[in-house]
Amino acid sequence: MHLLKRYIIPRLIQWLVVIFVGVTVAFIVPRLSPLDPVQNTLNRMAVYGLMYPEAVESLRATLEELYGLKGTVFEQYIAFWKRLLTGDFGPSLSVFPTPVIQLILQALPWTIGLLVTSTITAWILGIVIGTLAGVYSESRFSKVLETLVMCISPIPYYIMALTLVLLFAYLIPIFPLAGGAAIGLRPSFSWTFISSVLKHGFLPAFSLVIISMGWYFLSQKALTSTLVASDFVTYARIAAVPRRTILYRYLIRNSLLPQATDLALGLGSVFGGALITEVVFSYPGIGQVLNTAIFQGDFNLMMGIIILSVVGIATGALIIDLLYPLLDPRVRYH
Repeated sequence: MHLLKRYIIPRLIQWLVVIFVGVTVAFIVPRLSPLDPVQNTLNRMAVYGLMYPEAVESLRATLEELYGLKGTVFEQYIAFWKRLLTGDFGPSLSVFPTPVIQLILQALPWTIGLLVTSTITAWILGIVIGTLAGVYSESRFSKVLETLVMCISPIPYYIMALTLVLLFAYLIPIFPLAGGAAIGLRPSFSWTFISSVLKHGFLPAFSLVIISMGWYFLSQKALTSTLVASDFVTYARIAAVPRRTILYRYLIRNSLLPQATDLALGLGSVFGGALITEVVFSYPGIGQVLNTAIFQGDFNLMMGIIILSVVGIATGALIIDLLYPLLDPRVRYH
């Protein structure tokens, strides 16, 4: 009961506040733009032929209702929350009249498959290799690996992605250039479809793993180097505790708290998509959809993705907060 009152409930309230503020910002920002999505839609329709003034006004009123722009800003805000609570983000302006939620649900599995896999892989590799490099910090292996990581980590995602495309899609055509699967294949649990997805997703995932792993490696090496010099590790060595026990129970376990936070935030940001990577590889994920929405001024679609990203990051932070008592016994008795 003490843990529930002093720890869990405050974090649930904080989670609700973060989502409320994030959603409110997502509502306000597009309305500060000088672009008028209703007028843009009318202009595009006017290209195909003349429209009577009465028809234009009737269509304008209908579009304002569909896009949630009818009434005062406060009335729009109330209507926005009512639609949001029912999962209705309105129609997409660029793929009218397809609902925004339908476009997001079509792209989300591709992004989750790509980013969750690459994020967890980078996290595990960074933790394991960083711990070994911190334990054997004076070895040549550790110094060479740290130098290599420090050279690769500052490289932007898009440079790494373009380099991999040039190497393994043009010069050495081992992997496909673009797409999430071979053209014409329908999603199924057949080996043909799964192997095609793995082949198309390897280069984007590899570019994300290489860049992301650098941060996890460097931070884990720094944490491990500090822990190696601590009193309890020194005492464990003097007491002849097996090296494997020191490695897993003393070093990795005590460094997991900050790393678990990074992992949770990384997984939460999955819902925002890897914009640049997905655009470079023409991967059919959330990032590609967001790129299309930005260039075509699709405010409804942008808001839907932003809101989903806010909820995802806030939920990831909440989950890791609730798991802290399991990772750190001191929290349970705080």
